Amino acid sequence: MTRPRPLPKSLGDAFSTQSARAEGVTARRLRAKDLTSPFRGTRRVVKRTDAASEEDKQDTFAEERARRKSHLETMRLFATVMEDGTFFAGRTALYAYGAPIDPGELLQIGCFAPRRAPKRRGIEGRQIAAHLAGVRTFKGMPLASPASAWAMLASTLEVRELIIIGDALVQIPRDERGRQQPERVLATIAQLRAAADAGPRPGRPKLLAALEHIRVGSSSPLETEYRIDAASAGLPDAHLDVQINDERGRRIGISEFVYPDHRVIVEVEGDHHRTSRAQWRRDIAKYEAYKAAGWDVVRVTSSHIRGSYEAVLIVGAALRRHGWEGQVRFT
Repeated sequence: MTRPRPLPKSLGDAFSTQSARAEGVTARRLRAKDLTSPFRGTRRVVKRTDAASEEDKQDTFAEERARRKSHLETMRLFATVMEDGTFFAGRTALYAYGAPIDPGELLQIGCFAPRRAPKRRGIEGRQIAAHLAGVRTFKGMPLASPASAWAMLASTLEVRELIIIGDALVQIPRDERGRQQPERVLATIAQLRAAADAGPRPGRPKLLAALEHIRVGSSSPLETEYRIDAASAGLPDAHLDVQINDERGRRIGISEFVYPDHRVIVEVEGDHHRTSRAQWRRDIAKYEAYKAAGWDVVRVTSSHIRGSYEAVLIVGAALRRHGWEGQVRFT
């Protein structure tokens, strides 16, 4: 069997048929089995899937990083055949920004009225009133702004989901040394509110309800879910994403939920706290330092939070041990 002729390196692994023809690639070569056509007028090189390395197997986030990378590659491929005036919207845009949302099977593509919604295999086109969305360039592609992409999903998401995504968008990232980087924030609460107030849209009451609960400081869906449940159960408000120092002012660690009046810290631990040996060692050292500094550390996991109020009960008991006089209530 004759192997297909090598493609020009300038095309990369994904390209439009128009650019390929400009490079001298024949129609027959574009029909070869080493290429797929995710969208009309595009081609992608079929890649061999390598076995996961031992390092990747130990990395809880490796699979999700690979999925997001693939999503961005698909977006870039579609961008080669996008019509002028269209942009990535809704789930597609939010997932590209890094929000905790399932992107779905189809790319969501928006355009401003009166232009008609685009129609093409592999996409979900939607017409959007110009005053309901802003567009920005992200990684060289036109995307609905994070705030307007969030607001676009009001008709399909529940309030709790809108809070979780909203928290992710307003979270202030930290660098590898734990320093906050406000310049990397995707959206502010004020921008989310402006998107919700831009005009009538399906599901707007859910946006307004979600805005009452979105806070800066939750860095994962699990943290937001605990925070929502703790607030509804009547626990006092915690300080979020707090740096803890020792008596000399040296940083011991950064914790998700801190109740300073009661000297209680709540650590929400994802699976990587268990699977990463280095993370496990760091956790042990940090918790010992917290204890030495007079803090009571409560550790909870997804099994305590999702589908259960166990985390709220555990934290409520810890707060009562340290003088809280309130009661946990469930409605």
